[in-house]
Amino acid sequence: MVSMSCPDLLSLSSAELPELPDLDRPVRPLPRVVTSPALMSGPGWDPYIDSDSDSSTPVTRKRNIIVANFLPLNSSKDPVTGKWTFTLDEDSLLVQLTDGFSDDTETVYVGSLKADIDPIDQEYISQALFKEHRCIPTFLSPEVHKKYYHGFCKQFLWPLFHYMLPICLEKGELYDRSLFQAYVSANKIFSDKVMEGINSDDDFVWVHDYHLMLVPTFLRKRLNRVKLGFFLHSPFPSSEIYRTLPVREEILKALLNADLIGFQTFDYARHFLSCCSRMLGLEYQSKRGYIGIEYFGRTVSIKILSVGVHVGRLEAVLKLPSTVSKIEEIRERFKDRILVVGIDDMDIFKGISLKLLGFELLLEKNLKLRGKAVSVQIVNPPRSTGKDVHEARKEAVSVAERINSIYGSPDYNPVVLIEDPIPFYEKIAYYASAEYCIVNAVRDGMNLVPYEYIICRHGASEENPKPDLSHTSTLIVSEFVGCSPSLSGAFRVNPWSVDDVADALCRAIELPMSEKQLRHEKHYKYVSSHHVAYWAQSFMQDLERACKDHYNRRCWSIGFGLGFRVVALSPGFRKLSLDPVASVYKKSARRAIFLDYDGTIVPESSISKAPGKDVIAILNSLCADPKNTVFIVSGRGREHLSEWFSSCEGIGIAAEHGYFVRWRRSAEWQTMGAAMGSEWRKISEPIMQVYTETTDGSFIESKESALVWHHQYADHDFGSCQAKELLSHLESVLVNEPVVVRRGHNIVEVKPQGVSKGLVVEKLIETLVESGESPDFLMCIGDDRSDEEMFESISKATSCSLFTNPPEIFACAVGQKPSKAKYYVDDTSEVIKLLKGLSSLSSRKESISRAHVSFKLPLEVVDY
Repeated sequence: MVSMSCPDLLSLSSAELPELPDLDRPVRPLPRVVTSPALMSGPGWDPYIDSDSDSSTPVTRKRNIIVANFLPLNSSKDPVTGKWTFTLDEDSLLVQLTDGFSDDTETVYVGSLKADIDPIDQEYISQALFKEHRCIPTFLSPEVHKKYYHGFCKQFLWPLFHYMLPICLEKGELYDRSLFQAYVSANKIFSDKVMEGINSDDDFVWVHDYHLMLVPTFLRKRLNRVKLGFFLHSPFPSSEIYRTLPVREEILKALLNADLIGFQTFDYARHFLSCCSRMLGLEYQSKRGYIGIEYFGRTVSIKILSVGVHVGRLEAVLKLPSTVSKIEEIRERFKDRILVVGIDDMDIFKGISLKLLGFELLLEKNLKLRGKAVSVQIVNPPRSTGKDVHEARKEAVSVAERINSIYGSPDYNPVVLIEDPIPFYEKIAYYASAEYCIVNAVRDGMNLVPYEYIICRHGASEENPKPDLSHTSTLIVSEFVGCSPSLSGAFRVNPWSVDDVADALCRAIELPMSEKQLRHEKHYKYVSSHHVAYWAQSFMQDLERACKDHYNRRCWSIGFGLGFRVVALSPGFRKLSLDPVASVYKKSARRAIFLDYDGTIVPESSISKAPGKDVIAILNSLCADPKNTVFIVSGRGREHLSEWFSSCEGIGIAAEHGYFVRWRRSAEWQTMGAAMGSEWRKISEPIMQVYTETTDGSFIESKESALVWHHQYADHDFGSCQAKELLSHLESVLVNEPVVVRRGHNIVEVKPQGVSKGLVVEKLIETLVESGESPDFLMCIGDDRSDEEMFESISKATSCSLFTNPPEIFACAVGQKPSKAKYYVDDTSEVIKLLKGLSSLSSRKESISRAHVSFKLPLEVVDY
């Protein structure tokens, strides 16, 4: 169902780019893929091969398509000729990650340009960029780009994902549907461009970051078996924060259309999994070290691995003459000073002001550091505009000026604030020259500054071997930064505590040289091995593993708008229609029909759980046919079932998952196995009562043969934790009792051994065969996990020597979902329609009542 907050979401993306005028310059269209996954145009197309080339068999290569908000390109425009020049940005993560791909892999980039291109030049530039750099640009209209990037992404998603709730109406921070419409439109445009780049079924698509969280849905809709990975570079907030997002479910469902979802840290992945559990009711589990979410027959894999840096690139820049010269200049300028460096973007989450306040407190408490300690704060240009960015800059400048006015002198400024953009090599020079580096962000997805600092300090030590610089890199890192868990040798601080920051700076400065060297070596070993190529290679390996079963399943598309998803089913799983069943039904001499109750013949959503008059009439019609044996097999108690089916003389009932069995209304109830004592109940019930009292929203259901503890109305995480503990507790105290303890969906159940729907169906079939009424038609319909046992039992029964001639089997699940059944129907209404059609095939004449046959189960039974 489409969310009420944004109905008909696909229509939001209907805005199209303006039509481009025809150009005289020759262009060749990019390869395009038809929406059908089996049909593609030009799979071997290569822009380097002319259409009149003699080559008839172009060489195809494995292709990885990297999708990000911006293309990894530097651009410049000649002011005289107006000609654009584009070069690859070697410092871009998107370029560096290709080192993790095999040599025979072609990389294609999809994203926006950071330059404003005149519409008349867009088509020509698109062709040129694809030919020269394998880049496919997405041109968004100025209005869409402003609302999408500066609006929904930067003013709404970015703060929310960094734990800032939109609570101020005056600042315009509240949810604006028009901004989300632009977000949908932009993601649709990106996905269309990705489809242009897909060349074969073997291509992989890797989508990056929160700007493009809806792309997986648009791609999956166009190409059901697309090999699709997504990596979130920003934090993912806790469920308490994320649930405030008005389009929370739409975004979660869109991400789940990927095959692999990557996160920087376990905390971010844990928050995502918690949101999926709490808001979508999805379960996840870990198998052999891999975490997966079961989503409509597909397993969506979760990857936890932080991004690394390009060690070779940093070392190369470090050796440049300009860098070496700058290092000498910095060391001469800050000679005999204690240099602390920080490099941050100018935004409200980098904690620049808090960092400077901590440095101010350090100088206030340590007189010996006055005149010696210097904090160089390099500020990168902000990535977006807004009042918050302006206020953050104003506050940082104010704190820096105050510190310099109090503790500075004509030849000493304790804080050096560098706001003007500086080249990358100068940043490298500051890294190499500073003894200490501080990252004090209040929330950051990863932050590679500490990693770059470690590599640069190691390189500087080798190039300039001095006793006081040899392999040291002392770090002060906020505990709210994604890289913090991997830097065990850093001084971790609470950025909100100025005292904590000042104390960490003091301890870092006083740290013995031997300890500094040990910490550096530990960090360098990790950073140099977990580099960007390692990260990319590991991600792509896991993506290949997640996609290996794509063509072993049948895919069904269901849902509308952003609620679209693909259901992956076994190849033999198909919808059950009346015609093939009716054909076999009419020819059969004996039939056995087993029906689940809740969710099968009565909807789960129904307030009244009693069957309707139409259901009773259909069942009576089926039971009136002397060729039929019809059973209701349910987990409900026999009291309710007896009351609800009191008007059905010929129907059989297996209550409480088969513990109680009655062949017809006039027959006596029988039990599977010997009568049980009550000792197990006396042990179990008090324990369950304790967990009920301590778990708000839980309750106990007492059945004649079982006790069930329900926690579906409790807090999801706490209820699951309590259920796990209760399961362990009950198993330990009931080890010598003739019962089993089972954990199901939101329940923990204690029931007799050897009782299940599967076993009772198996015994019922055996009884029919032994009594000379072996069925040649078997139908079994159910909707939940317990019914899967029935489907399995029917298959086992027919594969053994029980039947002389194997019967025709129709095992049918309610709903398109993974099942051991071979057929499915969509819902209970289709079950009723199917049964009604079968009942009409039975004799319409009033049947002569069959003589009562006394059936006995082949186990010891106790009559009630």
